[in-house]
Amino acid sequence: MSLAFFDTNILVYGDDASALAKQKRASSLLDEHLTADTAVLSLQVLQEYFAVVTRKLHVSLEKAQRRVEIFSCAKVVRFEISDLIAAIEFHRLTRISFWDAMIVHAARIGGASVLYSEDLQHGAILGGVRVVNPF
Repeated sequence: MSLAFFDTNILVYGDDASALAKQKRASSLLDEHLTADTAVLSLQVLQEYFAVVTRKLHVSLEKAQRRVEIFSCAKVVRFEISDLIAAIEFHRLTRISFWDAMIVHAARIGGASVLYSEDLQHGAILGGVRVVNPF
């Protein structure tokens, strides 16, 4: 199994009881990759996850923190300033949103061949990484 990067929305669906099919799919996919040690996340994704689930889904601070601790067992990409500049350049060249460019760059430097996301075009190849909408 190759390395797979998970966008924030996939992690958030794991806690979204209002979308049970997506919750089940997101949880099983992430669990599969965490178990196989092929999951890649970024510090940005972990921060966004915590902010979204505590604010929009009303997940308790304690539960959200525990989930971040569990997710941090994945390979976590941390940016240097050179990575920020590269993501800005990617944003300028492709015209995808700045935040999406950060996600794509993190997936690329994390060595992922697949980027699971609901926000980007399914099947697109961005920065050498294939976008897959798992839903």
